[in-house]
Amino acid sequence: MNEKVETLKKELTERLEEVSSFIDLGTVKTEFLGKKGKITELSLMIKTLSPEEKKDFGRLLNEIKTFAEEALQEKQDSIETLIMNEKLKSERIDVTLPGTNIKNGSPNMLEGMIEDLEELFLNMGYDVVEGPEVEKDLYNFELLNLPKGHPARDAQDTFYLKDDELLLRSQTSPVQIRTMLANAEKGPVRIICPGKTYRRDDDDATHSHQFTQMEGLLVDVGISLADLKGTFDVIAKHLFGENVETRFRSSFYPFTEPSVELDVSCFNCGGKGCPICKQTGWITVGGAGMVHPKVLSNCGYDPEKMSGFAFGFGIERLAMLKYGVTDVRSFYMNDLRNNSDRKDV
Repeated sequence: MNEKVETLKKELTERLEEVSSFIDLGTVKTEFLGKKGKITELSLMIKTLSPEEKKDFGRLLNEIKTFAEEALQEKQDSIETLIMNEKLKSERIDVTLPGTNIKNGSPNMLEGMIEDLEELFLNMGYDVVEGPEVEKDLYNFELLNLPKGHPARDAQDTFYLKDDELLLRSQTSPVQIRTMLANAEKGPVRIICPGKTYRRDDDDATHSHQFTQMEGLLVDVGISLADLKGTFDVIAKHLFGENVETRFRSSFYPFTEPSVELDVSCFNCGGKGCPICKQTGWITVGGAGMVHPKVLSNCGYDPEKMSGFAFGFGIERLAMLKYGVTDVRSFYMNDLRNNSDRKDV
């Protein structure tokens, strides 16, 4: 019996030396430990032995089974190590080669325009101030010279949230109000207020229920429309080029007096008239005016001593003009097929 066990050990060892793949290893395992394997057949001899011989036979049988299992496992580990080494060798990275350039994404056009304008105004001495998008009626309307029942409120078509006192802001002007109220010394204020605004509107190519505004406010001693005109010239030339011209047109806003529309000469036709400017030679890009004395008083300023101007732009409107986008909804959709009209930027 001992001779048979030793013979099987030797035979298994020799067979494993020839194995170089998992397929061959599986064949050897079946040959020795399978249901009809050599070790399994050896165990059937126990029926022919006497009770005294069965004890020694069982010990030897366990010995050969343990030997076979350990030898097969060792060979499996060896093959796995060999495969891994070959894989590491074939997939080795040459760290001395130049890196792969990965194309970075670009900011959304609206974010890019906001950042561009913020940098311009910061260089002009303005501060960037933000405020809540869920606002109180007091700051969104009343302190801006728009008391309850004022007909101009209808044009805002506001999203009210609770008891007509809480709403989604329809403009970023409440940030101006909050800033002036927080200025305990009632000294000069020079700020811009970018952010999302909301109005009940039917979405189409030129309208959206949400849009981005950037408003500006300057309050100091001796501020006039001339200061507003000069500031608007700087903004227009920065956005549309040094050759662009600007003009004011009379308008009406409850929170400014006098109020003006901000126009730039058509950068497409140079003021000669084209479909973009509707043959007028001019394009309206925003609204502005001198801060209404009532608004200054509401915020604790003495309109006899201080004056100021305020202006506002729709960022989507500016981006559509600057980059040739014909549908405002393209800014908010992730389907690139809807941006086929956009010029490369």
